[in-house]
Amino acid sequence: MTKHWIVQALNLLTQSLEPVPHELNELDWKAGLTGNKERLIEHLIAFANHPNGGFLVFGVQDDATLVGVEQDAVAQIINTLANLGRDAVEPPLVIDHAVVDYQGTALLIVYITEQSNKPVHRRGKSIEEAWIRSGGTTRKASRQDVGGLMLNSQAPRWESLRASNLLQGGELLALLDLSVIANLLQRPLPAEERELLQWLADEGMITPDGNGYYITNFGAIAAARNLEQFDTLKRKRIRLIRYRGMNKVDTIDETMGHKGYAAGFEGLISHLTRVLPHSEVIQQSLRTEVCLYPEIALRELVANALIHQDFTITGSGPMIEIFDDRIEFTNPGSLLPGKRPDRLIGTTPESRNEVLASAFRRYRICEERGTGFQKVVANIELFGLPPVVFTPMENAFRVTLYAPKKFDDMTQDERIEACYQHAVLQYLSSQTLTNTTLRERFKLHDKQRNAVTNLIVEAVAKGRIKRKSLEGGNKFAEYLPYWA
Repeated sequence: MTKHWIVQALNLLTQSLEPVPHELNELDWKAGLTGNKERLIEHLIAFANHPNGGFLVFGVQDDATLVGVEQDAVAQIINTLANLGRDAVEPPLVIDHAVVDYQGTALLIVYITEQSNKPVHRRGKSIEEAWIRSGGTTRKASRQDVGGLMLNSQAPRWESLRASNLLQGGELLALLDLSVIANLLQRPLPAEERELLQWLADEGMITPDGNGYYITNFGAIAAARNLEQFDTLKRKRIRLIRYRGMNKVDTIDETMGHKGYAAGFEGLISHLTRVLPHSEVIQQSLRTEVCLYPEIALRELVANALIHQDFTITGSGPMIEIFDDRIEFTNPGSLLPGKRPDRLIGTTPESRNEVLASAFRRYRICEERGTGFQKVVANIELFGLPPVVFTPMENAFRVTLYAPKKFDDMTQDERIEACYQHAVLQYLSSQTLTNTTLRERFKLHDKQRNAVTNLIVEAVAKGRIKRKSLEGGNKFAEYLPYWA
């Protein structure tokens, strides 16, 4: 498969050679590798600072005569440029290359991608040691140029950083479970290695370099066959701990996940539903075992813990803890500024890890934006569970599901929070909370109308819900969340 940037490079080359030879901001030609490494570094920096990057074309003399490149020179040029881009430039550069036939002459095209984190400059020097392309030449950036580059700079996302050493195609393919990713995307894997590697680069799972490829943090955390093979991600494996009783005194067992989050997600959910408590129910005249917790809620909360964790907290990873009366999902990282625990249901979430969040939606692992917690609460109500508990901590965030409880066994605080969450769910469905809907939520008989009325009155007094309208009697009163 032809690399996607080659057509653009050839079009630019033709523009620069015809009708009158001239160099472009996006492209510079060379007859061959010169001994002036300092100038090569400046060219690399300039193209990395240029919008959409640029190209060095080897095999073209200064007078625009095509002289081509020999095969043994290609490896030397690529090794030299890759080493310079990695060791002499900050941040390190990503380069790609291809040998193409242009008008019957073999030319080497080196593609230097634009860096998001600017200004690209000499390693070990100040940011003013930067170069740009201007008027078809490479020149040192002025202070005004440096300021403009900084305004157009974006800090690199965690997902795009490197998780591996430089690898060859076969080596990286052995580390990633790509068949699972292809199945999640409902597409076949590309048959040829070059096409497969291009697909991985387009997906953001790998970063090409002149001498090979780096697996990105996203590629490893999503698709690794074994996260232990990535030193910086070992502590990000998910932990599943089971306890006997309702505290952490007596541990039954602890299981560590090994696969990347997407590659191992279905296996994790299957294992989780197996080890969780079950109850016996009768369906179609047959007795069957059903998990105490709804699988949809489990899937959403596991995905939430994986996606929204703070990966910069290196000493801990996501954790699932199972007690006799509850299951807790904890991920490193506090709530983002401005987020309130009681406003998480139905609101559009913000993620520290947008690439991972977007991928999980494409993999159909989690629901569309904003519906995750809404589906959790809806299924909690169907199963007759107490309300979901959201607990922000100093450096972590926890969501707790409790095992089924009858209305009489719930605390008053649990009843009020369940009332509030039901009001939110109704509001998001363009409906309202009433005595009837709340009785259905708690699975109560009509005879317990007064108990529910008293609960609604207290929820209003606590400021958790409010009456939609003061008109009419109490019997058919409708209620909204306090913020609606």
